[in-house]
Amino acid sequence: MEEEIRALLLSRSEVTAICGNRIDFGANAQGASFPRVVLWTIGDAEGHNLSGPDGHSIGRIQIDNYALTYGQSKQLSRAVRSVLDGHSGGGFQGVFLAGSRDTREGGTNEADRPFRVSLDFITHFNPT
Repeated sequence: MEEEIRALLLSRSEVTAICGNRIDFGANAQGASFPRVVLWTIGDAEGHNLSGPDGHSIGRIQIDNYALTYGQSKQLSRAVRSVLDGHSGGGFQGVFLAGSRDTREGGTNEADRPFRVSLDFITHFNPT
């Protein structure tokens, strides 16, 4: 699922026009360029029936949209949301926005602290 959701975001110009190819899972490297997208798997569980695993997983992905200005962080989050909310295709039966929050990274230097808009998505996925 992780590779497919990243590939989907990288394939869409409304997202890459803002952040280029800076879309990664679990990597928020110090000193990396902005804006960027960092994805986190918050939960993922495969369904079961009486015969065992059924191949359908329901997961939760957190997508952090970072930028040096609030406006650019919000713009990036809207582009990501337009691609993912309601998406179905490939292995995805459905991807749905579950919530969002606006924050700012911690740190000692206020001017260097990036803005972050986090989006949580529920995914329904069957590998193809």
